[in-house]
Amino acid sequence: MNRLTATGNYIYTYAYTNDEKALCQLEMRSFFGKDTDEKIVKSGVAVEPSRSPFIKERIELFFEGETLQEIIEQSAGVDMGEATFKVIFLKINGLAEQDQVDFSGKRDVERQIGSAITGEADVHHPDVTFGLIPFEGRWYLGRYLQSEPVWFQHMKKPREYSTALSTRVARAVANIAVPEPEGVKAIDPCCGIGTVLVEALSMGIDIVGRDINPLVVEGSRENIAHFGLTGDVNLGPIAEVEESYDVAIIDMPYNLYTHATPADQLAILKDAYPFTEKLLVVTIETMDHMVEEAGFVVTDRCIAKKGLFLREILVCQKAV
Repeated sequence: MNRLTATGNYIYTYAYTNDEKALCQLEMRSFFGKDTDEKIVKSGVAVEPSRSPFIKERIELFFEGETLQEIIEQSAGVDMGEATFKVIFLKINGLAEQDQVDFSGKRDVERQIGSAITGEADVHHPDVTFGLIPFEGRWYLGRYLQSEPVWFQHMKKPREYSTALSTRVARAVANIAVPEPEGVKAIDPCCGIGTVLVEALSMGIDIVGRDINPLVVEGSRENIAHFGLTGDVNLGPIAEVEESYDVAIIDMPYNLYTHATPADQLAILKDAYPFTEKLLVVTIETMDHMVEEAGFVVTDRCIAKKGLFLREILVCQKAV
């Protein structure tokens, strides 16, 4: 197969509900430095699509042009050799009117590009799948990769709390806290049953857990092991954390047995100050004043909805 040269850009497609939109956009900003109301993003940042609970697909771009004919002409230079291929025209809801193509038109476009490429097509088990999409008045073609919802397997844990974050929210929270895992050390010092830990560890994030409740520490360890993951979960208060971390994720304790008082919440935030530069807080109450008093500043935020139940997610940095 002739070596296809990537442009260094990617197109990502998204799927989310109205309740999830704000959380998804915060994850977008964490990954790409920008968000959009459309369910499609173009960026030079490479993200494994299965990391996000909202990304559907990714195209690693090879060709682009103002017209479809330009894409067909560029495709004519591709020789697949022994590798089989297929071409798919992505199905995106909410595209701008200028970018919309009807079903029969999409099949025709797929055939035109497939005919231009030299090689054997295989619609069922291709070695390479090419994705085509019109976006913002231009046409793009590249290597197609579909997201695999690996996080879906984590929804059924051996140990659960009714007030724990949902798996989707926990995965997004881990991404927002650590968008680029390379060289980043993270801690979840109020980890509860380990919902965030499981998601973070499954994505290769270097994270440790901690909690003051021996029962949930045991449950967190069991959940981690259940999914074949490895991670340390220690028993003890946040005040006893001695190592330094690049980021801390704190889901403020809230359930029938451990509802933190305002004084407890402020103490938790202050105890985090010595050991982390970045802090991600999940809370059911407004606590900007506490964040400020603890020595941090809020740099981004969103509301994560689940019906009428609202959680606020605050991205914070240590104040200069």
